[in-house]
Amino acid sequence: MATNETGALVLVTGASGYIAGHCVRELLEHGYRVRGTVRSLADGRKTEHLRRMAESLGGALELVEADLSADRGWSEAAKGCTYVLHVASPFPPEVPKDEMDLIRPAVDGTRRVLRAAAEAGSVKRVVMTSSVAAVAFGHTDGHDKVRTEADWSQVENCEAYQKSKTLAERAAWEYVEGLPAERRLELAVINPGFVLGPLQNADPGTSGELIRKLMVREMPACPELGFAPVDVRDVALAHRLAMERPEAAGNRYICAGEHVWVQDMAKVLAAEFNPRGYRVPTGRLPYWLMWIIARFDKAVRLALGYVGRKEMVSSAKAQRELGWTMRPIEQTIVDTARTMIEHGVVPAR
Repeated sequence: MATNETGALVLVTGASGYIAGHCVRELLEHGYRVRGTVRSLADGRKTEHLRRMAESLGGALELVEADLSADRGWSEAAKGCTYVLHVASPFPPEVPKDEMDLIRPAVDGTRRVLRAAAEAGSVKRVVMTSSVAAVAFGHTDGHDKVRTEADWSQVENCEAYQKSKTLAERAAWEYVEGLPAERRLELAVINPGFVLGPLQNADPGTSGELIRKLMVREMPACPELGFAPVDVRDVALAHRLAMERPEAAGNRYICAGEHVWVQDMAKVLAAEFNPRGYRVPTGRLPYWLMWIIARFDKAVRLALGYVGRKEMVSSAKAQRELGWTMRPIEQTIVDTARTMIEHGVVPAR
């Protein structure tokens, strides 16, 4: 059903967010009109970069208020839209005191967005941003197994963030399957890995904190952590492809590269930026020292449970069915740091 309909109106939830902002750009560059939701329009600084982007591209962008935690605004936001990209979801910088503070808005917010899309009557397809957190965590059958879209994280063995992403995605599939035939929606899901890439404003986001800490040497060395990274621009591309390709309906797509250790990311940064006056650490951080740092740094505390863990996932399905590709991870890492310097997140040398 879904193909590129020039001028079609697309709702992007959480438009001021990291991934969502790049989705807005991707859509505007390909001739779509965009309506983006934000929690509040009171502080124009949080959306200024979106308005400047739309103006520079000559694209049609409208911003409206809607919060995942409340019903108000969602019906109006979805009205007249042909597609919905549901990107908004909580991503904590630290471990929440109560996991339901993370799970509840993720699950209830997803249901709110889908309900508004179904009731709008004009929406053909919803593309939801999930995560490899809903695929690759909590398993007890071997850490070196490569996970695919057939896998689901086992929530009984997961921490709050992985639970929130898994339960929110499951809620989406259940909601769509339970709709009556006359209100049936197509659903496709993107499951990105560890998202890095250029910043559009001065907010580094939770995932970008790792690069920032390395660039300003807030970590004396590299913890034994690793991820399956992906460029935010390639994630945005995957959303558009999943929106346009007829065969994407009813499918989930992992979008992530091969596992990369933080130490290897640091070596890429050091090669590019140390000659410019930066001092990116490339040594290995012992676990005992990381444990001590975690007592004072909540972001490090969040990572303690993942020391030594490999993130093994396959994006073969996205490549095969969507024609999706991703750029070299070295380029992504350098572009992340470069734009942090441009936006003042990392001091210029």
